[in-house]
Amino acid sequence: MLRIAVLGCGRIGRMHAENIHAHPRAALAGVFDVVSAASKDVADKLGVTEFASAEHVFASDDVDAVLIATSTATHVDFIEAAVAAGKPCLCEKPIDLSVDRVKACAEKIAGTSVPIMLGFVRRFDNGHAGVRKAIEDGQIGDVHQVAITSRDPGMAPDAYIEGSGGIFRDMTIHDFDMARFIMGEEFETVSAVGARFVSPELMERCNDYDTVTVTMTTSSGKQCVITNSRQAVYGYDQRVEAFGSGGMAISENQAENNMRLYGATFTDRQAPLLNFFIERYQQAFATEIDAFVDAIENKTAPAVGFDDGHKALLLAEAAGLSAKEGRPVKLSEMV
Repeated sequence: MLRIAVLGCGRIGRMHAENIHAHPRAALAGVFDVVSAASKDVADKLGVTEFASAEHVFASDDVDAVLIATSTATHVDFIEAAVAAGKPCLCEKPIDLSVDRVKACAEKIAGTSVPIMLGFVRRFDNGHAGVRKAIEDGQIGDVHQVAITSRDPGMAPDAYIEGSGGIFRDMTIHDFDMARFIMGEEFETVSAVGARFVSPELMERCNDYDTVTVTMTTSSGKQCVITNSRQAVYGYDQRVEAFGSGGMAISENQAENNMRLYGATFTDRQAPLLNFFIERYQQAFATEIDAFVDAIENKTAPAVGFDDGHKALLLAEAAGLSAKEGRPVKLSEMV
């Protein structure tokens, strides 16, 4: 059994701890959180060790690997600590809000054989992965366009938004990774526009946007359009579409159930969309742990590596610059 410790016991860390605890080939080695009440609650519920510090986690002979679900500002330090301790790590996105800090981390860990996996969980969704497989199998011919819709059901708390690093680094970064995953080709140019429709006062204060559209092109001219909003009144809106010379592949939203109701005064009434990311990507989070365990057991490269996190952040930086300056930005400007 691969013994995995979880750093961070917020909502996503707790979910990861429960998934590891239930995994047939992994064991939850213990948990740590700077808020001791949070880690104690998870440790007591799952019957595992509550570590006194992150340093104790990395030093423990009872820990084979770590899952990092702490605040973004700690990710680089913990990735470097994991590498130094020889413990594979799965780290939630983003690596950091600063491209320079990510570059410095990349240089520090260059040449390591310790597996580092990034938590871009949407790659492990059966529907989204199915779109990629349809492309790989040639079922839609040569890809011309990719369209990604990602809209949250409601604004996060003000304090979260204020410390998030902005919508491109915090929210759209998932879609940047998904665009690279689906397209299978690197993007060369990014154009972005932003608006403040949902919470203008908060967005002004944070110098951020709550509604954005991003258009990206590859060197061969293939196109991708991403649309984001911080608030969709109808639920968590997650769709991926790939259009090609021979057809189209679509990964649709997921509802609470697939029943559709018809009556005298309405047609095609459905259950609400799943509430938010943990519910929507429940299967994907479990599959992500499978992939992490597989990479360690089989000594293969993680499905989503450090470089993928770096490239997604570069796209986020380019989008932010484009929205600020009102012009297309070449990725070569960001390197």
